[in-house]
Amino acid sequence: MSDISNDVIARAAKGDMAAFEDIYRSTSPFVYNVALRITNNRDDADEVTQDVFVKVHRNLRGFGFRSSLKTWIYRITANTAINYCKCRARHVCGRLEYDPALHDREAPRAESRQFDKEEFMEAVEPLIDALDPDQRACIVLREIEGLDYRAIADTLHININTVRSRLRRARERLLAMGRKGR
Repeated sequence: MSDISNDVIARAAKGDMAAFEDIYRSTSPFVYNVALRITNNRDDADEVTQDVFVKVHRNLRGFGFRSSLKTWIYRITANTAINYCKCRARHVCGRLEYDPALHDREAPRAESRQFDKEEFMEAVEPLIDALDPDQRACIVLREIEGLDYRAIADTLHININTVRSRLRRARERLLAMGRKGR
């Protein structure tokens, strides 16, 4: 995501649609990627991305420059995606889709071949998708987006100790799922 000047942000907050389009063009790929990593579904990520930019447009006047625009949009994206997943889970009645073939495959040895990023994400996405939305958001923001604990806490508006515990539980669950697959 490229840096967006405070002038562009201020103009967009005052209703300048060209300035808002600049913000959209600069941030939409990263918003979509974060939404996709949390929802693990392209259609849901599209929906979340649309919701995020509606919220950004409505709330840009209240931005206030207390954090960077990137952090603010991360927060909106993560929270929107988490809420979307929770709402969707309620409609599915907690039914989890289970693919036994995922557990019957033996994972390739790390030294036997290199994964490219796309192959890595294909292998990891089913595991990440099994996490609850709060844990998934923390793992995505930490391990995929590379945010530090403080940035995750600021983004999700949670205590840093909550970030630590969610990441610990998520990692423990991922390890347990990995062990079951062996």
